[in-house]
Parts: sequence; C-alpha cells; structure tokens
Amino acid sequence: MNERVIELTEINPNEFFGAENRTISLLKTYFPKIKIVARGNKLKIYGDKEILDEFEKRLNSLIKYFNKYNKLDENSIERILTSNGKEEIERKLGNKSDVLVHGVNGKVITPQTENQRKLVALMSKNDLLFAVGPAGTGKTYTAVALAVKALKEKDVRRIILTRPAVESGENLGFLPGDLKEKLDPYMQPLYDALRDMIPSEKLQAYLENGTIQIAPLAFMRGRTLDNAFVILDEAQNTTHAQMKMFLTRMGKHAKFIITGDPGQIDLPRKQVSGLKESLLALKSIDGIGQIYLDDKDVVRHRLVKKIIKAYKSIETE
Repeated sequence: MNERVIELTEINPNEFFGAENRTISLLKTYFPKIKIVARGNKLKIYGDKEILDEFEKRLNSLIKYFNKYNKLDENSIERILTSNGKEEIERKLGNKSDVLVHGVNGKVITPQTENQRKLVALMSKNDLLFAVGPAGTGKTYTAVALAVKALKEKDVRRIILTRPAVESGENLGFLPGDLKEKLDPYMQPLYDALRDMIPSEKLQAYLENGTIQIAPLAFMRGRTLDNAFVILDEAQNTTHAQMKMFLTRMGKHAKFIITGDPGQIDLPRKQVSGLKESLLALKSIDGIGQIYLDDKDVVRHRLVKKIIKAYKSIETE
C-alpha cells in the first residue's frame, strides 16, 4: 500500500474540511479504497498508486474551487468528484465558452452539470429539443438562459414561454382575480428565471411590447411561431392533442425546447401524457434531440437529490 502526504497551504483547513469534516466524509464516500487521515493542514492518504493519483487530482480541483469562491457546498463537491472529462472547476474558473448569459448584478449563468452542458450542445445542433428529468435538475432554467442568449444575440426576435395550466390538487376556478392573475402562479418559475437574467425595467418593457410572452398552452392554438425561441415547460401535463397542437406551431427560424418530468404527471389517471408519447414517436427524427437529466444534475438544496433517490427507490419496488 502506498502512502502520500498532501499539505494544504494558503487555506484554512477547518473551513475547507467543513463542519464535522464533511468534505473528508464525502471524499471517503467516493474513494472507499483509500484510507484518509487528516491532521491539521495535512492529509495522509493510503492506497494503490492509480487511485491516489486520481484522488489528488480531484482534491486539487476542490482546493482550486475553494480558493476562488471561499466556500465549498455539498453539491459542488459531488459534481467535482463525479465529473467526467473537463473538471467542473476548470469551467467555473474561466471557460468563457460555457457562459450563456451575464445576468442581473453581474451574475454569470453557465450550465452547472455535464448533462446541462449536453443540453446546451444539443440545442446548438437541433431546432427542437426534449429535456427530461426530475425537479431541480435545471431544465427550465437552462432553457430560459438559452432563450435569453438567443434574443440578446438577435438569433430570434422574441421569446415565448408556455405551460399547460393543469391543476396539481388546486382548483383554478376558485382562485381570486382575473384570468391573468389566476394563471400567473403557474408561470412563476418562468418569471423567476427571467428576473435572474434580465434587469427588471427591461424585462417589463419586453413583456409589455411582446418581445417576451408568457402564456398558458391553450393560448398557442392557431398561432404560427416564427423567429422565436419557444419553451414548453411542465410538458408531462400535456395531452396528446395539446402536444400535437404545440409541435405544429413551429414556424420558420424557430427553436423549441420542451421540458418535463414524467414522474410528476398531474393529468387524470387514464389520460396519456403527451410528453411520454412524443418522446417515443419522435426519437428517430433528424433535427430533434433528446436529453435525460437525473439526480446527479440536481442544483437545488442538497436534500432534493436525496428526496429524488428516496422516491425512486419506493416507486421501483
């Protein structure tokens, strides 16, 4: 068994290792064949040379990330330890080609996971893309960022964001207000993403002049969507007729992204999801891409990933 000593310099080991040595615990989880002993600012590691080499490379990426951002959350640790090809840290520290949008207050918006990067790459090669996966995997957020990028670069003239207004236990008819006020709660995730990427005054102007349109899916009927970046969100709640109607709205110089989570269908029990149907029917058509995200792509609170895994285990029993 080989022994190696790694010294942490110019960083506070207590902050790097975290409360109750959280970072060490995660390292042990992903490198179970290595024995790790932490003493002050030094790590002693024991194991086969090849595994020690890989461990040291990943640890250096974690250190580089920590030096840049002065923090190390569990999601970032897991993405760095499990990333394939380019290290997450190298992207984070200046791969300008990954930047989708410079958002509000200088926020740099980039794809955060390998599958999100694949989503971006597939959208550049296809005019229609299905992005499918559980909650929190960044499907909608990444799609909106791509739409804002296309608008800023004048690849399209407008952005159209739509969702089916399907009630998940709530009764739409009993909500207060006019039609817009009733529907706005369904569209809130889309507004939230846009507010991260476009200053409020400019966003309001776009909404008022129709450059950005947010509307329920039923409002798409009869339209031809030219020169537009169109996102259909929560597509698992479309019916066969709604999905066919939406797909046939595609006009010239248009880009469509359809996002959805087949595990959260709110349709009546006997109703077939238009998303599931279209994924099968259209999978072999050139110009249509499909990307499947999973719990490794979750970028919300660290517990969301664990919740998804827990539900997956009981749903497959």
